[in-house]
Amino acid sequence: MLKELLDTNHCFKLVCGAGNEDVEEIKRLVYVYAIAGCRFFDLSANEEVISAAREALELAKVYDAYLCVSVGIKNDPHVNKAVIDYERCVNCGSCEAVCPQGAIHYAKVKKIKCIGCGRCWKVCSRAAISYVSEEKNLDEVLPSIVDKGIDCIEFHAMGLNEEEITSKWKYINDNYEGILSICTSRGKLSDEALVKRIKEMTKDRKPYTTIIQADGFPMSGGEDNYKSTLQAVATAEIVQNEKLPVYIMLSGGTNGKTTELAKMCEISYCGVAVGSYARKIVKRYIERSDFWKNPNVLKDALDVAKPLVDTVIC
Repeated sequence: MLKELLDTNHCFKLVCGAGNEDVEEIKRLVYVYAIAGCRFFDLSANEEVISAAREALELAKVYDAYLCVSVGIKNDPHVNKAVIDYERCVNCGSCEAVCPQGAIHYAKVKKIKCIGCGRCWKVCSRAAISYVSEEKNLDEVLPSIVDKGIDCIEFHAMGLNEEEITSKWKYINDNYEGILSICTSRGKLSDEALVKRIKEMTKDRKPYTTIIQADGFPMSGGEDNYKSTLQAVATAEIVQNEKLPVYIMLSGGTNGKTTELAKMCEISYCGVAVGSYARKIVKRYIERSDFWKNPNVLKDALDVAKPLVDTVIC
């Protein structure tokens, strides 16, 4: 059971991206990280994506892994997609150069790959990039996914729309009996407001049936240094200080330094969720056309993926 994995306090979760619906990429990511030792995978709430992850686990001969699907509220960055205004765009290529997903090519956005990270918007000198929210209607996507069997639902409770958060959280609780994860950060909330939100959302939950994914700086991973992961550890400390009966998972800027810094700061956590950095270090290998045919490609991918997983599970 997933709870048993969380109780070990050595859970590595691969975040494939709530907005990432590139089925082949997901399949390759899950395959590599499953062989590397990962047993918890965070996926878009998309049946094709879930099927691809399960196929990868079968190929990897890993039968003790758990799948989590992520959903969010309107304008949550994890469910945003980039849109380019071609009247403003001069096709300078800056956005393509910084996109960690390779979702932009010749000033065109491949929506299934876009994860709404905001990097392209930051570098656009013409203000030609904006975002549209593509949050999923829970009553349309969750019933069939739950029926087919998943191990966790993660709710991205970011933003200030308390009414929408309350409504969607109630729907999830009413329609799913398993472990739930709340992914939240201090981006638009004070420390006090963050704690208040978590307490309100967990007050009717049974002890240790909820993961609080302390998202320090959402989708900010990419570099393997202490500064990148500092906010994840700081956010986890805020949650830890409340002594709530929840599992704490570090996220947002996480990398190979996360567990070391967390231990230095005496943070008690069940695991670490790694997205941007985990995807980045294997990107060159999973994009290879001979990925499934050349065993050396998998070997090279594992040479960088396994040490990252080992920082958490060992």
